Amino acid sequence: MKNILIPTDFSENSWNAIEYALHFFEKSPCNFYLLHVNSARTLETAQNLCGQNNGVASKMLTKPSKVFLKETVERIKGSFPKNPNHRFFTISDQNNLVDSIREQVALNRIDFIVMGTKGASGVNGFAIGSNAGNVITKVKCTTLVVPENAKYIEPKEIAFPTDFSIFYHPDILQPIIDVVDKSKGELNILQVNKRGVNLNEDQQKNKEFLGDFFNNQKHSFHFLTNSHIENAVQEFVDSKGINLIAMLAKNLNYFQRILFQASVNKVSYYKDVPFLVLH
Repeated sequence: MKNILIPTDFSENSWNAIEYALHFFEKSPCNFYLLHVNSARTLETAQNLCGQNNGVASKMLTKPSKVFLKETVERIKGSFPKNPNHRFFTISDQNNLVDSIREQVALNRIDFIVMGTKGASGVNGFAIGSNAGNVITKVKCTTLVVPENAKYIEPKEIAFPTDFSIFYHPDILQPIIDVVDKSKGELNILQVNKRGVNLNEDQQKNKEFLGDFFNNQKHSFHFLTNSHIENAVQEFVDSKGINLIAMLAKNLNYFQRILFQASVNKVSYYKDVPFLVLH
């Protein structure tokens, strides 16, 4: 039984993440925990949006979050066929978002966080929105980040960008195996090198380990030379029809360049392709 935590602010972007999660875990027995964090900042944002006639924001100020959560569960039941493997629980909290999620991860032994992101709103110019960015960098739990335009497609082509600089513990990589096995897809292990230099001894050993570890899964290695990692990832996503990008949060060189330093004007994968962030 998997325990899945889905933070929601009741927006259509959050609903998109819920839809994706229900498809992604369709065949897995799951407890889904729908969490709404009613922080002071959330209320302030809602009040500001109300001045712009924002319907969702107005409801947030007039309806208790518990009612909204109940309505969300009813919407799920009305939109999806009954699945005996799925159970739903609702949680309303008043706390800092990251602290609240950390608490729920520990309390309910969460295996996955599924979180929607609208990406940049023009504030920071980066691909990932601030809430999702804070969660995937500050909460040590495997997180599925679902961008605003991502509709569920069975992940037959999965990209795993790495520079081979880190030894991956088998437990960390297990979610990738689970996804590849379930979809009977292919794992595309990608290295983008700025200067086209060969792997050093440690990198070669880590590459060989990955080859051995994924021996029972269809996988391939790809090596690209490009001074801009995010541009190379975009080209690879387009050429291979990538449905999911898996990354290790600890691999800061790739992680920051692909998720946080990618200019929204140069790449579009952050709007369309979900990220599986491993801790």
